[in-house]
Amino acid sequence: MNICICGGGSLGHVCAGFLAAQQGVNVSILTQRPALWEKEITITDPENKVFTGNLATITSDAAEAVSGCDIVLLCLPGYLIEKTLRQIAPHIGTSTFVGSIVASTGFFFFAHAVLPANRLFGFQRVPFIARVREYGSSASLLGYKPRISVAVENAPDAEIFRQTIEKLFRTPTDLLGSFYEAALTNSNPILHTGRLYSMWRNWDGTPYDHNILFYREWTDEASQCIIDMDAEFMRLLSQLPVRKDSIPTLLDYYESKDAASLTKKISSIPAFVGIQSPMKETPDGWIPDFSSRYFTEDFPFGLRFIVELAQKHGVATPVIDEVYRWGKSVTASTE
Repeated sequence: MNICICGGGSLGHVCAGFLAAQQGVNVSILTQRPALWEKEITITDPENKVFTGNLATITSDAAEAVSGCDIVLLCLPGYLIEKTLRQIAPHIGTSTFVGSIVASTGFFFFAHAVLPANRLFGFQRVPFIARVREYGSSASLLGYKPRISVAVENAPDAEIFRQTIEKLFRTPTDLLGSFYEAALTNSNPILHTGRLYSMWRNWDGTPYDHNILFYREWTDEASQCIIDMDAEFMRLLSQLPVRKDSIPTLLDYYESKDAASLTKKISSIPAFVGIQSPMKETPDGWIPDFSSRYFTEDFPFGLRFIVELAQKHGVATPVIDEVYRWGKSVTASTE
């Protein structure tokens, strides 16, 4: 099997090494920085198990990377997805499966326009927690997911492809009911944007004395904001071919009943405790960094698609609209 990984981030590293270590799997890398990659890549998991893979091709040339591939997997931020799809489109046939490790940043919406006849797939949540150790040569697989879910379109037999993904990623895999179940999420596009809005919608430019802990210092105001956004999101899902409970509410996901209990839950999650906010230090203190991926990814390549679908289906989303308008305005100020 020939697989191309597009992208050189943490997930790109781990997926490349994990898959290339398997017998009969040839992995190519499409990256903007091919000179920084080694032919051999080593992945270490939480039990110190080591996966060593030899990469077949490392290139910045789309034709060289994807020609003859059975699967092309995008491990890219939202702003690079459409551009990369257009780069690879002339060099693949309709029998090639093209997918994204993160499907909630616009992949299916872009792919429907660029590759309407291709076999498409996208993960609902990423299969691994990943970090680069040494760029181009080693990475850490920090955690496996107990199960993963994938949406598949235009395939003659989606079940066979589900089995293929399950085997490649060595993780029980469920087949989603529609692409919406992978393309839409109330995770980062709502969780992050609502929190940012509650923090800085009234910011007057005064620096802070520290970098705010994004989750540890979570507030009831942020909780109520994302609860209200999530209620609007659920009304949108009710108008789409989405199976009930395939995307749980934020209250259900975090086993909470109201804003106060949600704040208590989010602020106490051990893995989140030390995560800082998107801020930068100045001589006078800490200020919001409106150029961070929290703004450049979660608003234009996350919340945007929820807003557009709500407008298309006539679903009122006043809180989401307000948060989205604010996010666009502060992001535009940095361009």
